[in-house]
Amino acid sequence: MFKHIEDFVANWQHETAATLRTLEMLTDESLGQQITDDHRTLGRLAWHLVQTLHEMPSRTGLIFEGPGEDTPMPASAVSIAMQYKQTSQALLDAVQSNWKDENLLVMSDMYGDQWPNGLMLDIIIRHEIHHRGQMTVLMRQAGLHAPELYGPTKEQWAEFGAPAPVI
Repeated sequence: MFKHIEDFVANWQHETAATLRTLEMLTDESLGQQITDDHRTLGRLAWHLVQTLHEMPSRTGLIFEGPGEDTPMPASAVSIAMQYKQTSQALLDAVQSNWKDENLLVMSDMYGDQWPNGLMLDIIIRHEIHHRGQMTVLMRQAGLHAPELYGPTKEQWAEFGAPAPVI
């Protein structure tokens, strides 16, 4: 849980940069990739991340621009990435301009529970990390490279002239 806006900002900037790198690697053709027919496609996962950036913080009363839950998924990967970039920045701007550290302790209704706003900000980041991991698997299945997130990828190890570590 975040107790200081500046801690959220640093974490947010790092994680949203990683998510944007991931989204920018998607292609229009890859958006339909899914593991099975009854799971979200790569495009739906990407769009879910964008929509949640607005949906979850809006439950606290924070007001900023972003796609609503009923906004249809764009047909292009570039449009999804652009919406993500705009919405993640709008959320950051809204937190920085409307909240002080004390606001992070304010309780808000989240899906029938009461969460401190600082917890909501932590969970929205963890939510993004969770789905980003799912996306990297689907990206590989779609023939795309996975982005570097917390360490080198298989392709980057090869560029270094070393085999990828086997764990």
